[in-house]
Amino acid sequence: MRIAQREKEILQKVEEKIARGPYEASWASLCEAQMPQWLAKEKLGIFIHWGVYSVPANSNEWYPRNMYKEGMPAYEHHRKTYGLQKNFGYKDFIPMFRAEHFCPAEWMELFQAAGAGYVFPVAEHHDGFQMYRSDLSDWNAVDMEPKRDVLGELKEEAKKRGIHFCTSSHRAEHWFFLGNGKTFDSDIHEPLKKGDFYWPSMPEADTEDLYSRPYPTEEFLDDWLARTAELILNYRPRLLYFDWWVQHEAFKPYLKKLAAFYYNCGAEWGTNVAICYKHDAMAFGSGIVEMERGGFAEAKPYPWQTDTAIARNSWCYTDTLIYKTSQEIICTLVDVVSKNGNLLLNVGPKADGTLPEGDKKILRDLADWMAVNREAIHGAKVWRKSSEGPTKMQEGQFSDQKEMVYTPQDYRFTVNHGNIYAIALKCPQDGNFCVQSLAESSDQNLPEFHGIIRQVEVLGYEKSPEWKTDAEGLHVKTSGFYSEFPVVLKIVVS
Repeated sequence: MRIAQREKEILQKVEEKIARGPYEASWASLCEAQMPQWLAKEKLGIFIHWGVYSVPANSNEWYPRNMYKEGMPAYEHHRKTYGLQKNFGYKDFIPMFRAEHFCPAEWMELFQAAGAGYVFPVAEHHDGFQMYRSDLSDWNAVDMEPKRDVLGELKEEAKKRGIHFCTSSHRAEHWFFLGNGKTFDSDIHEPLKKGDFYWPSMPEADTEDLYSRPYPTEEFLDDWLARTAELILNYRPRLLYFDWWVQHEAFKPYLKKLAAFYYNCGAEWGTNVAICYKHDAMAFGSGIVEMERGGFAEAKPYPWQTDTAIARNSWCYTDTLIYKTSQEIICTLVDVVSKNGNLLLNVGPKADGTLPEGDKKILRDLADWMAVNREAIHGAKVWRKSSEGPTKMQEGQFSDQKEMVYTPQDYRFTVNHGNIYAIALKCPQDGNFCVQSLAESSDQNLPEFHGIIRQVEVLGYEKSPEWKTDAEGLHVKTSGFYSEFPVVLKIVVS
């Protein structure tokens, strides 16, 4: 009764705030919302996948689904390691999620040094365990292990450092995420009622089908709306992120309500807020376009974000992570910024609250690189072209499963503080650079650049490089300079 009453109260608040405006629950109205200005400056955010799934630390964050799906490696691993699912189910990991070494100040110090201007902890993943204080479920990190308001502590520490606090909800997929547990003798069985950790555990949906059945019920959709609204009311995130499946037809009226409620909250708080969405779940222009583990081949005139992980094979910590290199991640950041995008880079803490050494190494490499090259990234805008060079990016999602191999001829461009920044994605072995897009030309109707270059600097190079322009490009010569990471040429023009 307590939970039902609280849900009713929150849903009533949603209706009241929509009624007051200024935004209505329609795409026409929501497309009038202004995107947050700070997002265009803060080019790097940190995503955090941390939850009960970090305890088994096996396969990936889909362990709770796959441990109940016969034929999956996680299914066999679970039986060999913990026993039959009917005797040790997913819920039995919760007491083991102690987070005894969780120190949000240490995390934020590392994130900020790496250049992150916003942070995006996952509030609730597909598994249905809330990482925050909630009146809508007892299955949360405050009432159970680790008995801490993880989201609240991270927000407080972010606020101290001037880092924008954002959060995400992956609750929509909980409709079917644990449904395979009903197909055999496990601890997931009927009757399940609203409020149960495993509820509703429906048959797995065809996630490519926008009309798939069984159709989410009004009961579940009200629960989704109330939980998301509770997050907004209690934690006031500056951005909200939805994973896939909110594009399903059943969610459309609820998603419009949620967006109108959230955008009206932002108006009441005196700040613009926005929703990051995938798969055309929202009308174009009503939020931030999200590209999972991928990007665009060319610069876009609208704000967009790519979310990708430090590891290639998982968003959460596991004992079999395949890490990307620091070079690859820095190149991704540079490429995304040159195309008017933001990078949301994911880390996966261990169940005890510590960041793995592999994650920390990459963040430290990012910090070292940003300490030298920040001016080419933070607050940067697009130039008249985003790139030059022979290596072409494959446009689309999930294109990061293989590392791009760049050449010394591959450059990305940004502009900031009146300067042009030409960023070599691979440093030439001899320390000599040639930027073809800054070549001289006698035909004023054809050149990509026809301005006056006053000075050229190589960021991180203590000497003044030799430079000249000719029909081939801008030539920049250094003596004995080399970097394993992208190199920024700062072109001062007048």
